[in-house]
Amino acid sequence: MTTTQQTVQVYKIYIKATPEAIWDAITKPEWTAKYGYTGVVDFDLKPGGAARTYPSDAMREAAKEQGYDMPDLLIDGEILEADAPHKLVMTWRMLMDPTCAAEGFTTLTHEISEVEGGYCALTVSHDVTNAPTVAAMVNGDNGDPGQGGGGHPWILSDLKSLLETGKILAG
Repeated sequence: MTTTQQTVQVYKIYIKATPEAIWDAITKPEWTAKYGYTGVVDFDLKPGGAARTYPSDAMREAAKEQGYDMPDLLIDGEILEADAPHKLVMTWRMLMDPTCAAEGFTTLTHEISEVEGGYCALTVSHDVTNAPTVAAMVNGDNGDPGQGGGGHPWILSDLKSLLETGKILAG
């Protein structure tokens, strides 16, 4: 008998920015290379399109300083739904860690909705069912964000800071 444990992590943050600005910051490589872990995305924003994240030069340098090689492809997946600038759903598989890669694809959803006062709510849901290593990694409880341990909370906090102030948290 196989038991399935349903696990969905949900993160919600309010950002003083337009839906379009948030969408661009999530989906355009010139933005994703600026915050969080600085991965460079390459999304074909249509159902069935590729969703890939590559290491930035900064990521490669940090890895080299810490004594390990950065793989050429960090995350791969497929776009399931893209409704700019409101909703992005994709499969997501972390390739940097062999255990995470072996757990297979999970589902990552970004939802952007306007609220009063010029703010938007950004809700990130990550279905990590049957992926306990991925779940531990992305929840942000496993260490220093500067060493890769901040997960989604770190990425979202850095995104908010960048969009609202023009500066990242570490900068």
